[in-house]
Amino acid sequence: MSSPQSSASVPAPARGPTFPAIAAGTLAAVVGFASSLPVALQGLIAAGASQTQAASGLMALSFAMGIGTLWASARSRMPISLAWSTPGAALLAAQGVGAGGFAESVGAFLVSGALVVAAGSWRPLGRAVAAIPNPLASAMLAGVLFGLCVAPVKAVAAMPLPALAIVAAWAVTARINRLFAVPVALVVAAIAFVATSPVGLAQLGPLAPEAVLVVPSLSIHALTTIALPLFVVTMASQNIPGIAVLAVNGYRPAPGPLFRLTGIFSILAAPFGGHAVSLAAITAALCAGPDAEPDPARRWWAAAVSGIVYCLFGLCATAFAAFLTAAPPLLIQAVAGLALIGSFAAALTGAVAEKDKTEAAMITFVITASGVGFLGIGGALWGLLAGGAFLALQRWRRVG
Repeated sequence: MSSPQSSASVPAPARGPTFPAIAAGTLAAVVGFASSLPVALQGLIAAGASQTQAASGLMALSFAMGIGTLWASARSRMPISLAWSTPGAALLAAQGVGAGGFAESVGAFLVSGALVVAAGSWRPLGRAVAAIPNPLASAMLAGVLFGLCVAPVKAVAAMPLPALAIVAAWAVTARINRLFAVPVALVVAAIAFVATSPVGLAQLGPLAPEAVLVVPSLSIHALTTIALPLFVVTMASQNIPGIAVLAVNGYRPAPGPLFRLTGIFSILAAPFGGHAVSLAAITAALCAGPDAEPDPARRWWAAAVSGIVYCLFGLCATAFAAFLTAAPPLLIQAVAGLALIGSFAAALTGAVAEKDKTEAAMITFVITASGVGFLGIGGALWGLLAGGAFLALQRWRRVG
């Protein structure tokens, strides 16, 4: 990994983090965890995890991205942040559980992590992923996110008062500070749940962190509906943008080693229920920007602090999972949908950014959003294949 490409990136004296770095790192971890926690939990449960397995998965992911962030930032002296794959979790929520249950999903998580390692080690595979037209990758992601993004509407229809309170809290907070919109909505959801259906600690069950080892199994269905789409959305929606965020802020790490790092930590987290770890994008911007630390050579401290906070959140994963799974699923899905609206808007914008690829992108979006799978292949992969085939046909006709 190379050093930050900045005129100010002169090695600083060895001293601890400044207050702005601590504040930025803590904020990045809180926002990153709370904003996508409902999505991650919904994804694991939809993939077949029990409450205990989902809590173990959240804990494994928290430790993986915390330790991975600490390792990468301290070793490179750059603000490199890892995060769980939020688009990947949304994919799991859209695909549902296969016949083999959560063990089959865990097998797919392992394969996806191995593919990320391969993409970072074998350049042809990395180039192949990067060569997927951005409108098609964006359209596939938009199709995956669509189902969860309509959850707030369904929640308002089924549970008007609490759902409207959640939506109002999200909208008002977003007007003031978008970073805190989802965490505030999650707090309002918790208050609404406790107010309407008090839950005692005894009813929630044991809250101590517990790692649950899941023996993986493999199937063609899991490979095509989970492993391959999870690999594509994680690479296209988080790993590659994560490199771009660092570049915008003047840092030029070698992508290959970072991709391998995220793949390795994904493989380590998978047996305990974690779906995927990737480079962070939004939270990376919080740690890599000038607000985190005036000196670019010292901003890595902000990322390191966020890694420590992620590990602390991992110790509380069982409590978070217990409370959220006890709440009405519609309310948690509503918060998850609100958390993904920005990502959905960005994906849809990317899908129609190039006029000559709009039809192919819309084919990808419609097929993916339908959720219809056949021949053992899920809607996300069919959408990408169909959009790619239509785009190839368009180009062939032009050449002809």
